[in-house]
Amino acid sequence: MLGAAVSEQRPTQRDAALGTDAAVDRFLNYLAAEKGLAANTLAAYGRDLAGFVNHLERGDIATPTAVQAGDVVRFLEGLQRRGLAARSRARTFAALRGFFGFLLREAIVVADPTRDIRLPRLGQRLPRSLAPDEVTQLLTGGEDTMLSQRDGAMIELLYATGLRVSEIVSLKVSQVNLEAGYLTVVGKGGKERAVPIGTVARQRVLEYLGAARTRILGGRVSPFMFVTRRGRRMSRQGFWKRLRLTVRRAGVGGKVSPHTLRHAFATHLVERGADLRAVQMMLGHADIATTQIYTHVARDRLRAVYRKFHPRG
Repeated sequence: MLGAAVSEQRPTQRDAALGTDAAVDRFLNYLAAEKGLAANTLAAYGRDLAGFVNHLERGDIATPTAVQAGDVVRFLEGLQRRGLAARSRARTFAALRGFFGFLLREAIVVADPTRDIRLPRLGQRLPRSLAPDEVTQLLTGGEDTMLSQRDGAMIELLYATGLRVSEIVSLKVSQVNLEAGYLTVVGKGGKERAVPIGTVARQRVLEYLGAARTRILGGRVSPFMFVTRRGRRMSRQGFWKRLRLTVRRAGVGGKVSPHTLRHAFATHLVERGADLRAVQMMLGHADIATTQIYTHVARDRLRAVYRKFHPRG
């Protein structure tokens, strides 16, 4: 599983008195203040590093200067024995590498115990998407209630813009310019981007604002676009439940999540020849390498069509 140059001798290092808990706090503060990471990302880093600190405490290792490569290897092997998925272990290891890289730059440690550790390479996981006719099936029909109108507008807007679920549930009415046909959203790292809204989504959101939203609020006031019967902002968990209900009623097979609609948005654009840089900007990806996965999806679809329809495919 793992390869490492493991030396169990504990060298004398600078700042040896700094406890591991305090070092983790310093690292998380750095990520929040200097890197501007989102709260969810910080929470994930915190959970991963808390597990590592607990592992060190069981071995009576109280400071980051005392950590050796073998300690990291044993922690990762423990995660594997407990059945943690390879992708989750890779995320945890990335948190550890970032943590010790930070400590090395700050001269809190003089060596990085993760430097020579290598995890097995993960295969590229292609995102689950929906075919255009499945999206149409999901977005048409359904009950004509105020909550179903809200859900339909929310799903339509999600597919039309490719927003993350955290972005759409926190979307405010003031961020949406239906007349001009675009919305602005603050994504990961506090970066703002503008995303166009298609004609169908504009009309559906307009109808929701003109009728269902007013009835749901019942005289209350909210800055948020999508609200619950209590007049509060829709939560991520609440939207998941409503989406599952809509999927079941529409008879769409397979597991469909808010992220599935984001993938469908990007996949359908790339399949129809959209510029990858433009898709990157609309998705809010910091690195175009993240967006390039959709070119693999498009190529796989084209290959399947070729094999099915070409006489010698």
